[in-house]
This record gives sequence, C-alpha cells and structure tokens, in this order.
Amino acid sequence: MVAERLKDTHTKRKGLTEQTMRTIELDVRSYHERGEEPYDAIISTVEALGETEQFLLVNSFEPKPLYAVLKKRGFTHATMDMGNGEWRVLFTREP
Repeated sequence: MVAERLKDTHTKRKGLTEQTMRTIELDVRSYHERGEEPYDAIISTVEALGETEQFLLVNSFEPKPLYAVLKKRGFTHATMDMGNGEWRVLFTREP
C-alpha cells in the first residue's frame, strides 16, 4: 500500500560537495479520508530511506507531533502550507 503512494523527484543537497538527493513522496490524505492512521506508513517510509534520500510528506494538516518524532531520528523539516487543506513537509537528514 505504501508503494502506491510513493513518487520520486530529485533535488541537490548543498554542502562541501553537491550530492543528488532523491525525494520520496508519501501522500497520506487518503488515509485520513478512510479514517485510518498513517503513522505506520510514514515510519516505514522513513526507515526505508537511503543516505541520499529525503522524504516529502503530503498531508491534510500540519503534522506537528511528527516533527519531534523524526527529529529524534535525525531529520530536520521544512513545512509548506499549500492552501486548500494541503500541507507539504520535506524531511531531510541533519548533516
């Protein structure tokens, strides 16, 4: 089920050297529409990330509690309110 919601995009990570980062996207809005909790799908996606991958979560609200959970796993986040009930949060490993 998780694989159905994943999409790849690519960005560059700035640092001492430029590294191509693969972005894994997971849209969990349909989980909420079905009354399901997407936490397990989110954590499974995070645990499957490689060193050169980052995670883009698409949600119907800002997932504030998730920030602390993923910070403990070494991730920073950038949050974008797209309007119309769409939030996008990019989680990237801390350097």
